[in-house]
Amino acid sequence: MRFRMLSVIALVGLVVSSTSAQVKKSEMPGVRNYSRVDATVGCGGAVDPSAMSALRKEGYVSVINLRLPDEQGADIDAGRAAAKAAGLKYIHLPFNAASPDPKVVSDFLSAVADKANQPVFIHCGSANRVGAVWMIKRVLQDGWAVDRAQTEAEAIGLMNPQLLAFATGYIKEHKKQ
Repeated sequence: MRFRMLSVIALVGLVVSSTSAQVKKSEMPGVRNYSRVDATVGCGGAVDPSAMSALRKEGYVSVINLRLPDEQGADIDAGRAAAKAAGLKYIHLPFNAASPDPKVVSDFLSAVADKANQPVFIHCGSANRVGAVWMIKRVLQDGWAVDRAQTEAEAIGLMNPQLLAFATGYIKEHKKQ
């Protein structure tokens, strides 16, 4: 019995570590809280427009920006212009963490599922909103369990309990029975 219990604990630890190990944090000049999730997606917080060419060199073909136009330091026009100059497609989906709009999430799910947008780099101010919408994507599009998707979302940057509650509610409302 003791051996079986230790085996279960080891297996659970392996599953949790493999989920968070998939998110690879690294430094990228001009990108706050940068991480690479897999070959088709990267995530981060605030992005200086000067980092757009580095994102292109990393292999991204599009950028999804979840920042609101009136956020401090969010220069949407400069980001869009720098992305275009770097040869990146730029998708702006303003997502308000204080009042999340399910329509923005639907638009995000469509944009991230579009193969023409991959590999895609997704960002907001800190990667908190990125984690929330990525969690939704993992469950609804990739068929992940909620707890596994939440672990990955937290590794990306999801920290806000209200955003976690929104993501969980959105998943429950939209998950196919």
